Amino acid sequence: MNARKGLLTMIGAVCCAAASGADAPVATPDDLGGPRFTPLGAERAGNEAGTIPAWEGGIREVPASYDPSRHETDPFPEDEVLYTITAANMAAHAAVLSDGQQALLSAYPETWEINVYPTRRSASYPEWVYANVVKNATRSRLVTEGKGGVDGGRVSSPFPIPSRGVEVIWNHNLRWRGIRVKRSTGQAAVTRRGNFTLISGDADVGFPYGVEEETPFTRRYPNLMVAFKSRVTGPALLSGTAGLTIEPINQTRDPRKSWLYSRALRRVVRRPFFGYGLPAPNSENLRTVDQFELYNGAPDRFEWNLQGKRELLIPYNAYRLHSSNVAYGDILRTGHINPDLARFELHRVWVVEGRLKTDAQHIYSRRVFYVDEDSWQIAMSDSYDAEGNLWRTSHAHAVNYYTVPVHLSTMNVFHDLQASRYFVDDLDNGRQPWRFFEGADPREFSPNALLYYVR
Repeated sequence: MNARKGLLTMIGAVCCAAASGADAPVATPDDLGGPRFTPLGAERAGNEAGTIPAWEGGIREVPASYDPSRHETDPFPEDEVLYTITAANMAAHAAVLSDGQQALLSAYPETWEINVYPTRRSASYPEWVYANVVKNATRSRLVTEGKGGVDGGRVSSPFPIPSRGVEVIWNHNLRWRGIRVKRSTGQAAVTRRGNFTLISGDADVGFPYGVEEETPFTRRYPNLMVAFKSRVTGPALLSGTAGLTIEPINQTRDPRKSWLYSRALRRVVRRPFFGYGLPAPNSENLRTVDQFELYNGAPDRFEWNLQGKRELLIPYNAYRLHSSNVAYGDILRTGHINPDLARFELHRVWVVEGRLKTDAQHIYSRRVFYVDEDSWQIAMSDSYDAEGNLWRTSHAHAVNYYTVPVHLSTMNVFHDLQASRYFVDDLDNGRQPWRFFEGADPREFSPNALLYYVR
């Protein structure tokens, strides 16, 4: 066994000693939105040490510095680094670091570091979203047969008081992300020497599950979670391809459907299979299809174990990485992104472990997700190979889009620790960031619409 693989195996065996599932307060449906629990089911109070503050509603006002023609500005510009974690001192902070974070520090001891800032529980959502999450606590039902799904939930996360790991996975998959969102974005697979070719494109996403009031369309298609349409605009070699994916809520009732517009064929073709462990397009095999937004799709190939809560340093309030004034060359460095632009904070997360079922296939044998309690977004994940060695670690650098408001990742980073490479998607610096709309014509998300989308 080489030194790198031995290190990854050792770190992968570290127990989550800081998990506190047995000691975590347990809510009831009547507690949600009350003095102890937020409407999304998070603990409203801070921690005993005072290093995690109480949740006081998140960002509720647009900062005076915000310019509607540019990206969201940093609402905490005066915050300074509290301390920095490096490979030299990470042992002293191991209780608040994931296995993947420790492996990344060990892999790049001279250049990668974790800058820790004051914790800002900035996640916030519209009041009607909160109201529906509270209702979901008593009306949502987990579908366990077949590929699985959820029945009865509306608008946002269906299980604000989770008792099973798979419920947390569905909370992430069905978290409120707006109703329709458009953005221009970039992707980059960075080589060992730090070289990359930027792949630019556009995305248009509809979330019919997230509408405040049912419409004739949502009543006609009650099982529709997400309609995702994207196209590549550069470089010229790839420009002109486009894809469409329709994601249902209950995938036992109606499986995922996906189409591709092929520039070579000049026609739309149905993808026979698109999901799980397949390599994501244009990722150079550094990310799987089901790692979009760190996880998506049916959870049926893994047994999910809810390990409780843990205080962990996670990427948060990533307004420096989100800035209109930062170039891609400022972000993408050899081995990892620029640590000076990343912001980590101490937050409580739900820890969910997935182990591959004996009769299922996937490139990962084990996955661990760290899910932010204030948003139900997976903030970090660690993925293990067939031999049980830590293989990849991923970070979702999130901001609060306070004009909506909604908490979403602005950039996702996927590190392949064994290949010493990484992949970044959702780069929007110098491009149009997320633009939020109230609704969409369903005809815009039909296979025929791809023909017009690429023109």
